[in-house]
Amino acid sequence: MTAAQLGLVLLTWLPIILPLALMLGILMGMSRLYRDAEMPVLTSVGVGPRRLLRPLAWVVAPLLALIALCSLWLGPWADRTSRAMIQEANRNLLIAGLEPGKFTELPGGGGVVYVGEMGRDGARFKRIFIYREKNGRLDVTTAAEGQLTLDGARERYLTLGNGFEVEGPLDAGARDYRLLRFARNDVRMPDRDEDAKIHDARRTPTLQLLGDARPEARAQLHWRIAPPLLALALVLLAVPLARSPPRQARYGRMVLGFLGYMVSIQLLILGTDLIAKGKLPASAGLWWLTLPLLLLGAWFYARDGRLPKRRWTR
Repeated sequence: MTAAQLGLVLLTWLPIILPLALMLGILMGMSRLYRDAEMPVLTSVGVGPRRLLRPLAWVVAPLLALIALCSLWLGPWADRTSRAMIQEANRNLLIAGLEPGKFTELPGGGGVVYVGEMGRDGARFKRIFIYREKNGRLDVTTAAEGQLTLDGARERYLTLGNGFEVEGPLDAGARDYRLLRFARNDVRMPDRDEDAKIHDARRTPTLQLLGDARPEARAQLHWRIAPPLLALALVLLAVPLARSPPRQARYGRMVLGFLGYMVSIQLLILGTDLIAKGKLPASAGLWWLTLPLLLLGAWFYARDGRLPKRRWTR
């Protein structure tokens, strides 16, 4: 299960990681051509930056499609699948880590459970002890046997058989105690906090977000659209950024590109948060960042390698 969870988490982060990897790959490849003086030779025979657009597109287009696929579909699907796997594992046992002969705290500090023996299926127990506190009173339940049962998707019960329940005040001086003997007793177990967040917009399919007017849904939709546009802008900026003299170190340009990527990601996160809180109109989305980056990248790419115009003086 650990390997599956790591793979699913990787899918959710690919739309953020791949634009950086694509930009650095273009930077390293193009800067190597300049460093080895191969790019001046190509330029001398008429193969300039504009002529490289077509072969560059053969490399970039599949990666842009992969980024869009991960951002719009695979990422939300992986998040939903990961959450479902964790919830199913939590339902199979009352709490992860429950072991025979060991006191285990219930989720949210709801009490303590102790089991003397556990069946091979992890759902049947013997010699059970449960201590809970609620509304200023304590509840101690003991039973010879019990098993875990589910009622619906979230409600979990520990069905106890042949036991006793003692209820009384927490104050040691009070005497208001009640003793109950039962043949069967269903004890409700607290729900985990993750169950209440099952309808998070991050795990909602993209097609459903299109018809969702909630601010958090609008923010999530723009967050999924932005990565492929950001990757394209970074690629267009990487080509002119890779231009350097043959003997100049190329790592300074890579650091500059990395800083530009980090600033862009931080602005994407900030814009998404502002849309989700209603402080930025959903109609503006993240276009105020992605479109200027695309225009800036296209302008720099179009001017790359162009000779300055000569000024004639008398």
